[in-house]
Amino acid sequence: MSLARRLISAGFSDLEKGERFLAAAELDGLDQDRIFAGLAMAANPDTALQSLVRLIEKHPALRELAAADPETSEPLYRVLGASEALGEFLIRHPEHLAAFDVKASPEPRQADPEQLRAALLTSVRADPGSSRPVAGMTGAEAYAALRTAYRRGVVDLAVKDLCAVDPLDFMPAVGAELADLAGAAIEAALAVSRAEAAGQFTAGEVAGVGLAVIGMGKCGARELNYISDVDVIYVMDAGDLDDARANTVGTALATGISRAIFSVAREPGLWEVDANLRPEGKSGPLVRTLASHESYYARWAESWEFQALLKARTIAGDRELGERYEKAVAPLIWSSAGREGFVESVQAMRRRVTEHIPAAEEQRQIKLGRGGLRDVEFTVQLLQLVHGKSDESLRRRDTTSAIAALSAGGYIGRADAAAFDHAYRYLRLLEHRIQLFQLRRTHLMPVNESALRALAKAVLGPFSNDRPPADALLAAWQKTKRSVRELHERIFYRPLLNTAAKLSSEDARLTPEAAQGRLAALGYGDPRGAMRHIEALTAGVSRRAALQRQLLPILLDWLAEGVDPDAGLLAFRRVSEALGTTHWYLGMLRDSTAAAERLCHVLSNSRLIADLLEVSPESVAWLGNDKDLAPLGFEAQWQEITSKMSRHSDPESAMRLIRLIRRREILRIAIADSAGLLSQEQVGAELADTDRAAVLGALRVAEGTVSAGGPLKTAVLVVAMGRQGGREIGYGSDADVMYVHRALPGNSEDEAQEQAQRIVSLVSGLLTQPLKPAIMAERVLQMDADLRPEGKNGAMVRSLDSFAEYYRRWSLIWEAQALLRARPMAGDDDLARDFLALIDPIRYPESISEQDVREVRRVKARVEAERLPRGADPARHLKLGRGGLSDVEWLVQLLQLQHAGKHHELRTTSTVEALDAAASLDLIAAADAELLADAWRLASRIRSANVIWSGKASDLLPSSRRDLEAVARWCGYEPGNAAALEEDYLRLSRRARAVFERLFYGH
Repeated sequence: MSLARRLISAGFSDLEKGERFLAAAELDGLDQDRIFAGLAMAANPDTALQSLVRLIEKHPALRELAAADPETSEPLYRVLGASEALGEFLIRHPEHLAAFDVKASPEPRQADPEQLRAALLTSVRADPGSSRPVAGMTGAEAYAALRTAYRRGVVDLAVKDLCAVDPLDFMPAVGAELADLAGAAIEAALAVSRAEAAGQFTAGEVAGVGLAVIGMGKCGARELNYISDVDVIYVMDAGDLDDARANTVGTALATGISRAIFSVAREPGLWEVDANLRPEGKSGPLVRTLASHESYYARWAESWEFQALLKARTIAGDRELGERYEKAVAPLIWSSAGREGFVESVQAMRRRVTEHIPAAEEQRQIKLGRGGLRDVEFTVQLLQLVHGKSDESLRRRDTTSAIAALSAGGYIGRADAAAFDHAYRYLRLLEHRIQLFQLRRTHLMPVNESALRALAKAVLGPFSNDRPPADALLAAWQKTKRSVRELHERIFYRPLLNTAAKLSSEDARLTPEAAQGRLAALGYGDPRGAMRHIEALTAGVSRRAALQRQLLPILLDWLAEGVDPDAGLLAFRRVSEALGTTHWYLGMLRDSTAAAERLCHVLSNSRLIADLLEVSPESVAWLGNDKDLAPLGFEAQWQEITSKMSRHSDPESAMRLIRLIRRREILRIAIADSAGLLSQEQVGAELADTDRAAVLGALRVAEGTVSAGGPLKTAVLVVAMGRQGGREIGYGSDADVMYVHRALPGNSEDEAQEQAQRIVSLVSGLLTQPLKPAIMAERVLQMDADLRPEGKNGAMVRSLDSFAEYYRRWSLIWEAQALLRARPMAGDDDLARDFLALIDPIRYPESISEQDVREVRRVKARVEAERLPRGADPARHLKLGRGGLSDVEWLVQLLQLQHAGKHHELRTTSTVEALDAAASLDLIAAADAELLADAWRLASRIRSANVIWSGKASDLLPSSRRDLEAVARWCGYEPGNAAALEEDYLRLSRRARAVFERLFYGH
């Protein structure tokens, strides 16, 4: 076989470099077959060969081991092929090549923690037998000795890890030994720190201060990675010193630990010692007494801090002090599930699974993201916290032991536990092998083809001669991620269903109390009620019950992600009961993940949508197809209304159908809005079109009713005003309107006026009067004609000539301002054109006087003073408050009154379009226009979100955290960012008010 073919067979990626290194003088005379046999065991033979040549150059005696039989040389080749970084370490320190003078064991034993501690202390010439060891060296010499001894320990561990017959089985022992090594390194670093502190403090002070180092996170759990920050908390015993002096000494000792471990020195630093999990985080003192810790946890700590203590373990320093700390915090950990804020803390834990992942890394993450390591850890830790209060067998720090305990206790099924354990070990093994190569902190799957092939080989045991392709590795990883996600839902919810459905199962089944505790931890406020709903959905032997048992685990998880899971589950039950065994509904839930998730999202985040879906459950079918969520638009709605009116001549039947169509289209728009398919401007326009179709239908029904008693004598026009005229309404908006009529030829004005009055009265009644049976969950369209001439004192409807006469003789500037948003909504097209021709010169004057400008300003100031509800916070009122909708709209309307006569671009009923036009005409700075538009859009969005969330209209930015959270999510904020919405709105509205005052009042 040619050399090139042998290199390919051995797994080399760079053949040219491989041939060159094989020809190196350092390998002269060595048996090439033995060399190839060794390289065949290496995950990355390219790296192994290069490191081998460089090591022999430094230490020629290694030639003998390199050419030894494979059983003897296995540790050498496996380590050099799996870790470039350890190869570099051995090149710097060839004296540690003795690590390879061992026989590879297929079932290695974990190192004794005390032996590791003794080895690291001895490396800095400290006495392992002392209760508070002090190093015999300091400074760079001590740091190099400590770090070299630690890395020798890593080499020893890597030999065992890489030669173990089953890497998955040995994985927990690797994490434990790495944590023990880290603890030993910190013990040695503390000994060095004590020696260095002698230069600042007396020997009595240094010896008198006890310091316990508490490992947190993976180190505390003894499941550390090859390279990872080591999270710690420092507990101090002041001894006979006063607390202030002892704190100074303790802080110096803790700082010295970090210096010895990670400061710049000849031998590179190991890893960062991170004390940010301490009370008060970075803002708190680095060290505290035990009493200070207890005081903090009793008075100030948040729920997440108790959950973090789940992993707390003394890893170095004063053992007795550390044990007292562990004993003190243990009750706090296991009672945390009953503390206020626990659910919010759990939800924050969930978010940490996926948050802050750069887009470029999302598909490469092993730790974060759906199906990653953190997903497993979240699931296990939450189950421990929920059930560990009453079951002490669950109080395990490490993940694999916790999974076993949960299975043994019946909290998760045996098969699911085995699968979850295997998935976790596999993901951790991938992480270990990736980090081991360069000893760099990373959780990303490589992208390089050769690196992927090396990783595929590295995760196999020593008895496998395969070299799987990169695709096989990626496929196995993706399969594991999918398995983790599926197992997450099964592990959490399947036991609940077994309990609720009273299934005879050999698998996990919880007591009612345990089931309710699990639901409460996930955010269900009424877990007993939730269990009743689950039981109703899953009980029995019907096809629907069987399918619900299959689907509910993931549906319950999606519902739990909402702001109100209880309401969502109740609505889901009602929708499911209404649709019964409808084949398309069950099929959609089973086959369309997107539709099922969308359904859970809207049911648990929107009272309005939930109410509407409960009374029109057939609309659930839209959720599976974005095309079905596209709003119909006015023309399509009017065509449908016309068709239905032609088949239903009686007014009540016709109006029922018209109002049902409006209710249906509001629901369609709301669901499309929730799915992010519509902008805020599109929502307003589509809702306005839906109202327009309903009003036109009501007008035609009213005209038909009147004409049944005689011929029509007048043509009627409904004119939309205000936000309805601007097509900027929300889900809770009334319809501001004016009514205009014109007598038909041959009819007197008095007859026409009387008939017009009857028609408009009918229109309003037809849209609002109760029907039998009632239209459930309808948001009745209220017609508000207060903007008509003379307001509430004026005639409800006027003739076109009467409007003309009024505007000629009596019109005030505020009425011209109101006409800026007038838009024909329903009625006679010729009358609409003539009405617009009448009002255009009034609302778009060539100029307005200074007196008119002052009057507009005076009225605005009066509105602010008189119409803001008593007790309302102006900063939080979306309509009339500081920088709210009114400020933006009045400024825009003043600009239109001043300039629309000359600039046709300003002749629009839309606030945002008018703002854009004003900016393009340099009537307002572009930055100011953008700021005002952003403030207006956000206020409009919040206003609509209030209705969507609660089903009730409100003009206030919510103060309740729960309400604010729901509104924030509707506004596009990530879960847990209610405060960010509040801050953004208050800041934006404050800046908008400053722009308004400068441009409107001239301040």
